[in-house]
Amino acid sequence: MMPLLDVQDLRVDLPVEAGTLHAVRGIDLSVERGEMLCLVGESGCGKSMTSLALMGLLPRRAQLSAGRLDFAGESLTALSERRRGQLRGRRMAMIFQEPMTALNPAYTLGNQLCEAFLRHRLGNRRQARERAIELLERVGISAAAERLAQYPHQLSGGLRQRVMIAMALMCDPDLIIADEPTTALDVTIQAQILRLLRDLQQEMGTAVIFITHDLGVVARIADRVAVMYAGEVIETAPTQALYANPSHPYTRGLLSCIPAPGKTPPGSRLQAIPGVVPSLVGEVEGCAYRNRCPLVREGEVDAARCERTPELRRLTGDHQARCHYAEHRAATRVAQPEMSP
Repeated sequence: MMPLLDVQDLRVDLPVEAGTLHAVRGIDLSVERGEMLCLVGESGCGKSMTSLALMGLLPRRAQLSAGRLDFAGESLTALSERRRGQLRGRRMAMIFQEPMTALNPAYTLGNQLCEAFLRHRLGNRRQARERAIELLERVGISAAAERLAQYPHQLSGGLRQRVMIAMALMCDPDLIIADEPTTALDVTIQAQILRLLRDLQQEMGTAVIFITHDLGVVARIADRVAVMYAGEVIETAPTQALYANPSHPYTRGLLSCIPAPGKTPPGSRLQAIPGVVPSLVGEVEGCAYRNRCPLVREGEVDAARCERTPELRRLTGDHQARCHYAEHRAATRVAQPEMSP
């Protein structure tokens, strides 16, 4: 069966003063209908740039290329801007990271919720208003009809994020891209938003690409995970397989940074991955992680081999990793976050 979104060799380059910034370097990924795929990695690894490329919202200076960039059987790279605009908001929607900047402070919530519905000619203003009220109630906002006359600054951060989710659902899209939608929220509201997104996704059968830097969040909501580093996908697997058997040293490093409930002593020092992400200006030779990799640092592997660029190769089933030593196991066991039922 054809995936809803099929991406092969996606690249995004940005001209900068020092040369060319290779923000996204040959990404392969796919999303099935009704699937929750999580893109995870440190800040600056290319997650948000990937999402903007998929939505056709890259800066004008950006140069995009792809071996394949298909959505529901259509090549996004071959579409006119008019046709891309017909898909955007209607069949592909996005929830941005910071709702206060994503929502226009000069317009009421009702105006902003109804805009896409009316633009895509899915009904008249009365029907758009009814749809907006229905979705605001569905995402847990009380007095929904009265909220339509309010402005973004009159709502808390959690309520604004719920409005953004309702806005993304207005046209019943096939795919939603959620770019770190819980980053600016406190832990209690974050848990509510995650539960809401997962429930709505399962109820409506919408495919979701959820972008985050938090593997603890991933464990609770994802069907499948793609770990990014330095503009590349370095490991991808079904969620349980990834947590049970992390095969890339970077993935194991991310997991080791998560405090394990009942195992990490209160007040103890949390682990961190030493070093920094390499510059992506100019060509990146070899394994981008080798200067931070504990296997190289501790002499467990042949460092010369890591100077050659590794391919993303299949290990078992749907589990793939971009590492010459993906089968090499760390000596210490990685504490696993609890998986949600």
